Amino acid sequence: MTTELDQPRPHPAKAIGYMIVSFPWRLLQFVLIVTLMSVGIATVVIWVGIPILIATTSLTRWFGDVERRWVRSALSTPLPEIERSPTEGLGMLRRWQVRLTDPTTWRDMAYLLLAFPIACAEFALGIVSAILVPMAIWVVPWIAWAHGRLAMWLLGPNKTARLEVKAERLQASRARGVDAAEAERRRIERDLHDGAQQRLVAVAMSLGRAKAKFERDPEAVRALLDEAHVDAKLAVSELRDLARGIYPAVLGDRGLDAALSAQAAKSPIPVDVSVDVEPRPPAAVESTAYFIVGECLTNIAKYAEATEARVKLWRTDDTVVVEITDNGKGGAEIRPGGGLAGLADRAATIDGVITVVSPAGGPTVIRADLPCTW
Repeated sequence: MTTELDQPRPHPAKAIGYMIVSFPWRLLQFVLIVTLMSVGIATVVIWVGIPILIATTSLTRWFGDVERRWVRSALSTPLPEIERSPTEGLGMLRRWQVRLTDPTTWRDMAYLLLAFPIACAEFALGIVSAILVPMAIWVVPWIAWAHGRLAMWLLGPNKTARLEVKAERLQASRARGVDAAEAERRRIERDLHDGAQQRLVAVAMSLGRAKAKFERDPEAVRALLDEAHVDAKLAVSELRDLARGIYPAVLGDRGLDAALSAQAAKSPIPVDVSVDVEPRPPAAVESTAYFIVGECLTNIAKYAEATEARVKLWRTDDTVVVEITDNGKGGAEIRPGGGLAGLADRAATIDGVITVVSPAGGPTVIRADLPCTW
């Protein structure tokens, strides 16, 4: 899977705006939380502090939820949703007890208290970066990325929850992989039955008829043998196409660059191919990438009304990224039972993920992230 360093850095303009605007917001959060917490603890012995502390925990959780949404949008951080301990139907004191024992409450508070001194430094950096272009381009995105990692650590789900989500995702992907393999088996079985098997039956019947007429009608035998010969060649061709559909020989012999170039050459529209996947990925990744590109090019030729397409493959440390772009009419989406859903199922067999960006009017970008280890 992709490492954290491979996650996209925030756009410099959004990051600078986040650093500048967040300072007064962080100041307000810090003052409210520290003041309410101090007053609540100091007055808890005379009962006044209890409602103050209840309000403090509620405010902390609300601030935490706001921060999650803000970090996702401003810093492009893939912050997962969290699940808090349920409090519906509980009394006020019991609800407060649940919140106090909920680890997410204290993680929210830790982030909010830590974010204020960080915001002081980020505010100064944001002001400087708004003036100095090199700072904005090369420094700010990395600082914003580091802030996003901190938010992932404190505002995201804890390690146990993340592992549970990952296990559920892997279970779902395995199930989809089994379904995709079963669909592929049925397709191969159907192609054999409707194609090569019928040809071979015709060959056997022609040879049987030729054998029956061998002595008394040599000319008819010759015609039957010619017919059997044609059917045999067609059967061989169909078996070759079927085998190529399972795993193309050029892919195994020469790799993705040559195989995808051969695919592009058969496309009715111009296709630009760029492949940089050294070291060579595992065969399962190669075949998945090959069929994703092939299906996408077929869909582009049939439905996209495009005049050109581009296929780009590159490799990070442990992931092959496949990106297919066309200038067609757009509107593509992953629908249940559709071709793109089938590609997503095929990618899921190796824990891959497919994303589709296809606004009306185009362009369409289909991206597959295929891990080389699973």
